Amino acid sequence: MQTALATIFVFFIVVLFHEFGHFIVAKLSGIKVHEFAIGMGPKLFKINKGETDYSLRLLPIGGYVKMEGEDEYSNDARSFSKKSIRIRMAVIAAGAIMNFVLAIIVFSIYSFYIGVPTTTIDNVTEGLPAYEAGLRKGDTIITIDNYKVNNWEDVKSAINASNGLEIRVTVLRNEKEQFFSIKPIIEKKDNRLIIGIYPEMERSLILSIKNGFENVILVLGLMFQFFVMLFKGKVSSGDISGPIGIVYLVGEAAKSGTLYVLYVAGFISINLGFFNLLPIPALDGSRLVFLLIELVRGKPVNPEKEGFVHFVGLVLLMALMLVVAYKDIIKFNVFRW
Repeated sequence: MQTALATIFVFFIVVLFHEFGHFIVAKLSGIKVHEFAIGMGPKLFKINKGETDYSLRLLPIGGYVKMEGEDEYSNDARSFSKKSIRIRMAVIAAGAIMNFVLAIIVFSIYSFYIGVPTTTIDNVTEGLPAYEAGLRKGDTIITIDNYKVNNWEDVKSAINASNGLEIRVTVLRNEKEQFFSIKPIIEKKDNRLIIGIYPEMERSLILSIKNGFENVILVLGLMFQFFVMLFKGKVSSGDISGPIGIVYLVGEAAKSGTLYVLYVAGFISINLGFFNLLPIPALDGSRLVFLLIELVRGKPVNPEKEGFVHFVGLVLLMALMLVVAYKDIIKFNVFRW
């Protein structure tokens, strides 16, 4: 029950922000919006305000903003198709942008509650390389191998980039610089390089917001790396998860509390925003491509041809989701007894 409620909450908030992005930009641009829907399938609840219906539907797996003239020809001066290319591109891109905004918000909240890691050492584990080399609580790391350290992510990246070779760490101790040579070791639990230090955590609204932005940029960078590896054939189908994998991830987060569910919601929101911007038929990214083609040609692509491309893309996406769902069922042993 806990997993179900947490999953519905995550899907609801992620989809709400995505569709609200499309909705608010459309409204501000003067486009007639017929319906703003969260969820798919039969209506559970509906209210009407002005020219727009606001509905909540049974299946929490998506949503949509129905605009005049988006997928059909319309003579209405307030239709989507009558607006400039710049406005239409803004409406389409706004969904993904709002997903990134949501991620910044929840990552900032998460950072504020747990604190933001600084480059000052809070604890040094006895018996591990950093302690043996002489690092102590209160030392502030300045550089590693002559590269300036700006945050804790820089520290972790430098240690991981060492490939197990000795690194030269410069710290500030009692307002004086000191130098230490440390050889990282592999932590068996997570199979990563460590030296045995933990950072001081600082609570600050400004630092938390900054950390929220940095986390979004970090995750986007990882996603770009993932697709580069995918095209190079270095990613297997087992590394890809769909809705069932998301439910499993949310369920695991729910065991640790609401704060961790929020963090996962931010991560999923980035994934949704990024994926929607890919030039895949039926996704927002594909619609942006068609608008770019219209910009270059000086006239729009035939709506029927564009609609057919999106339809085929939707069918292929549904087929892919079924395959991924089947693999998720096996990977996470969903029907275990």
